[in-house]
Amino acid sequence: MGGVRKFSLNLAALFLFADLLPLGNQSATDAAVKDGVTEPNAPLDLKRIYFVDGEGKEFGVNAEIRLNKGDFMSLSLKGRLESDEEVDLSSVAKTFLHSTDGVSIDSEGHLSANQVGASLICAEVHGGGARLRTNDLWAVVKDPNEFFEEKSVFSHVSVTHARMVAKIGQPAMIEPGDRYPELSLLSNINAGVTGVLILDGSIVVCQIPAFSLKNGDKTKLSLPGKASEQGNYELRLTIEREDSEPVYDSYYFTVWDEKDISKGHSQIAFLSKNNKMNYVSDYKGNKIIDFSSAGYMGGGVKLPDIPAKAIVEPGEGDDTARIQAEIDRIAQMPMDKNGFRGALLLKRGKFHIGGTLYIRASGIILRGEGDEEGGTLIHGTGTVKRNLVEIGIASGPKIDTASKVDIADLYVPSSAISFRVADASSYKVGDQIIVRRANNARWIHEIGMDYIYNRPGGGATQWSPFNLDFDWVITAIDRNEITIDASISSAIERRWGGGEIYKYADDERIEQVGVEHIRVDSDFDPSVIDTVMDNDTTAPYYADENHAERFVVFDGVKNGWVRNVTGSHFSYSLVQVRRNAKWITVQDCSMYDMVSIVTGGRRYVIHFMGQLNLAQRIYTETARHAFVVDSHVMGPNVFLDSKSTKDYNTSEPHHRWSVGGLFDSVKGPISIRDRAWLGSGHGWSGANYVTWNTVGNLTSQKPPTAQNYAIGHIGPKVIGLVPSAYDPRPRDDAFWDHEGMHVKIDSLYKQQLMERLGNQAVKNIRER
Repeated sequence: MGGVRKFSLNLAALFLFADLLPLGNQSATDAAVKDGVTEPNAPLDLKRIYFVDGEGKEFGVNAEIRLNKGDFMSLSLKGRLESDEEVDLSSVAKTFLHSTDGVSIDSEGHLSANQVGASLICAEVHGGGARLRTNDLWAVVKDPNEFFEEKSVFSHVSVTHARMVAKIGQPAMIEPGDRYPELSLLSNINAGVTGVLILDGSIVVCQIPAFSLKNGDKTKLSLPGKASEQGNYELRLTIEREDSEPVYDSYYFTVWDEKDISKGHSQIAFLSKNNKMNYVSDYKGNKIIDFSSAGYMGGGVKLPDIPAKAIVEPGEGDDTARIQAEIDRIAQMPMDKNGFRGALLLKRGKFHIGGTLYIRASGIILRGEGDEEGGTLIHGTGTVKRNLVEIGIASGPKIDTASKVDIADLYVPSSAISFRVADASSYKVGDQIIVRRANNARWIHEIGMDYIYNRPGGGATQWSPFNLDFDWVITAIDRNEITIDASISSAIERRWGGGEIYKYADDERIEQVGVEHIRVDSDFDPSVIDTVMDNDTTAPYYADENHAERFVVFDGVKNGWVRNVTGSHFSYSLVQVRRNAKWITVQDCSMYDMVSIVTGGRRYVIHFMGQLNLAQRIYTETARHAFVVDSHVMGPNVFLDSKSTKDYNTSEPHHRWSVGGLFDSVKGPISIRDRAWLGSGHGWSGANYVTWNTVGNLTSQKPPTAQNYAIGHIGPKVIGLVPSAYDPRPRDDAFWDHEGMHVKIDSLYKQQLMERLGNQAVKNIRER
């Protein structure tokens, strides 16, 4: 290999590219020429190479070099011969590789720290006719002067109180009679500040006199008096800058006497004296979100019974075309005032489906005469991999980019239903909006997802910035404060990318569609047997994959359902709700005897990729991930009163930061954790998740900048994949409360639904 090269690649590409590098001529006398100087190749009996620290000690696998931005250092490379003699490799031909532009390395091994982040560093030389590589070494760059630029606005604030922990995800609670928490501010701007202390969202406790701050000022903000009233407090600050719109920040705490929390209730989500839930937030307002907007029509609405407009009897041969023709005929009928055209009734008996049925118009229901033996059976025939029923098209919100308005709050907590924007004048109640949480590269580093250790013996893909787009409706506007129809399930913070809102149109999404009262199965080849189970083996099982994969797939849909369906022999899912679908309810369904290999994306019985969806009273067997949420999914999403058995793996948010999920009264193994290098680098799988009165094995860890909550769990507390001997970096536990016993509120979702919409809403979603 001629000369010395420097590469800047993402981690996956780095390893792919390294595998393709030419080995060149490997005779003992070969040499590289650089700047007219001959550099010898490494000795033929060189067996391994490694970096050493300033004392000559070898860096181990995944060792760290900690640097400040602007620092320089020299990398020292040594090796071991077959004789175990150590040799210096400073003069041999070598290649340095680094995975990001956070650092740079010149041809002499001089490393420069350019920006905050983590970068994987390797060196390669040729010795003994082979390419040798160092262990993975990480350069982690910090910036002591970070967040002092004006755009950060009050990013250096601390809150102190003798009784309260001011950390994200930790309850900020003090007792009646305590002095209020104190704020310490280090200003990085010139600004005028006013404030108000609010109790329970509306009662003004005191006004904060206006004061001015200059860039570099340090000040303490002490509130007068003591906390005499129980309740939830918010200290709201308005920050005025010259030539800029005002911005806002808030700090939160709860005043409560712990003796007034009834026995058997969670310490952070309990019934107060008015029999309504009281939630204790952390000091930035993050708390358990309201999940009750999940499900058909935004929750609490009974699934309708729609009259049949066409009937199909079982026939001879493939029934796909006959059924599709009737669906298409109903699609031409007018809709009633509620948006329904009518149901297509499949009579009792067996229907053979060799293709896929499509519902592409609003108001159509596909109904059978029962999912029991002797009812209506849809049988997927043949060896084609496909979905049996597809509802909607892959079309979602069309964002009006010209309508963009920045969120003016420095921090919008998870659970918020309102926030302030720079200018709300172009918006109105009823507007469908995208609330975007932007995630920048700095946040990726903050949560450690640019720093995923390579899979032992393999690689991992580090994360790139992404957005979370929440699909909401405006319910109120007060000057520049906007209220929306569901809880935001991930905090929006200016330092990590901030937030903005957009109007959107979704004319292509269909509504009021469903599938119900059907039994369904699929052909498969029983001679195909396997024992593979992810990274292990298990007892022999049916593993054919050349057959129907999913029963119902929703995409480009609002307000739909699947109910009373029993399935078997699919490889992927009974129901998949894709990214452009919302307000879908799946209820009273079962899945048995899945057929596929037990690895890699298969056997997801209820698979949520969209938002505001509810699955309740589901029973599954032989799943890998029975109740699963995909990557970058915006909640709320809810799994309620459900059970999985004969599991090959866990129900879970599966990868890459989905937010706002609830497992409520679910029996079966559940995992909410840092999945680290699993998959291609799944990392932190979920944030702001709640498990409530669950039973079975449970893993629940706290991701950086967010929290997860394990309340009322009965069953083993299972440690996560990491920390481990290979990756010992600490991961915090989630907030665990009432471990080993259920809390007295049986269902969080039902309690929240009752409080928001009344007892009738809870009755509406009961089994009939």
